Amino acid sequence: MSPRVATVLDLPFGSAGGSVELFLDLYTGEDPLVPARAFMLAPQAPPPHVPSGLELLTVPGKCLAGPPFTAYVNALRRALTQGINPASIDVLHLQHLAFGGTPALIRALPARPRIALVHGTDLLFAEAHRDQMRVLRETARLADAIVVPTGAMADRLLQLAPTMERRKIEKIPWGVPDHLLTTPPPRPARRPTGHLRLLYAGRLTAEKGIEALLRAMPVAQAVELSIAAPRHQFHGLTPLLRLLKVHVRYLGWLSRPQLWKAFADHDALVMPSTTLEAMGLVALEAQACGLPVVYQPVTGLSDTLAATGLATDFTNPAALAQDLKRLRSTPGLLPALQVAGRANATRYPLTATAAALADLGKQLI
Repeated sequence: MSPRVATVLDLPFGSAGGSVELFLDLYTGEDPLVPARAFMLAPQAPPPHVPSGLELLTVPGKCLAGPPFTAYVNALRRALTQGINPASIDVLHLQHLAFGGTPALIRALPARPRIALVHGTDLLFAEAHRDQMRVLRETARLADAIVVPTGAMADRLLQLAPTMERRKIEKIPWGVPDHLLTTPPPRPARRPTGHLRLLYAGRLTAEKGIEALLRAMPVAQAVELSIAAPRHQFHGLTPLLRLLKVHVRYLGWLSRPQLWKAFADHDALVMPSTTLEAMGLVALEAQACGLPVVYQPVTGLSDTLAATGLATDFTNPAALAQDLKRLRSTPGLLPALQVAGRANATRYPLTATAAALADLGKQLI
C-alpha cells in the first residue's frame, strides 16, 4: 500500500508550467500514480474541466511578501484544516520549499512526516524575496526529506540554505508519462524545406530567455520560429517583435496532447533558459517524441540533457546562428540527436518517480 498523501500546489488551476503538469500527472486522474488529497487554487473563472482527484480551494490573496503573505498563509491553512481529516493522511508532499502552500500544509497537519519537493521556481523566488527565503530555510529545517530532480538543484539549494542537513536530500528525477515513451505520436519523415523549423514551448517569463532567442533570430538564416505559450504572455512580446522586425508563428497555449502532436511539425525544440531549470520536462517530452533539443547549458538542463541535446549560447547571436546552420546542414546530425534524445527520455519514466516517492514515504512513516 502506498502512503496516503496530502499535497497543495498554491497556483490557480490552469496555470502554465512543468511543475503543474508533474503535479497533475502524479496526483490526479481516475487511478493516480500517487494516491492523494491534492489541492490547487480555484481560478477566477470556473474551469471547464477539473481532473478527477483534484480539489480546488477558494482562497484569495496569493502574494509573496509582508503581512498580506502571512494573512494568505493563514487563510490557506484554515481551508486545509477544514477540508482534511488528519487520520486519513500518512505523509505530506510539500510542493516547493517556498510560497504559501508549504507553510499552510505544515501548520494544518503538523504531526505528519514531510517530504519537500524542489521545483526550481522556489529557489529563484527565494533569491529575489526575503520572505520567501525565510520560508525556504524554515521548510528545509522542518522537512524530513527534500527531493531534488537533479544534483544541480541540490547544489543550488545548499547555497541558499547552507545550514540545512545534507542527509535529508534525496535525488528523484521527475518523469514523463510512460505511454509517451512506449507509444509516442507518429512523426512523419521530414520534408526538405531548406528551413529549420524551431519550436519554443512554455512560459515567457524573463528567466526562460525568450528575449535572447528573439534578438538572435535576425542573425540566424533559414530559420522559422513557432511559439506555444500563454496568450497574455505572448501579447506582451508584441513591442519587442515589432522592434526587432521578427516574425514568429503563434500556436496558442497548447494542451499536452496538442503539444506532443506539434512536436512532429518541427525540427528542434529551443530552450534558451537563462538561469536554471529544475529538470526541463518539456525537453524530455520532446525527446520522447523524437524532437531534438537545442538548449542553453544552465543548471538542471545540463544534468538532464548533456550530450543528448545540442548545447549552444543563446546570448551570442553569432554563435547560435552558427550552431543552427550546423544543425540544418550537417548530414546525419538531426537523426543522431533524435536517437540520442529518445534513449535519454527512456531513463525517466513517470512510474519510476511515483514509486521512488512512495518508497521514501514508507521510510518516514
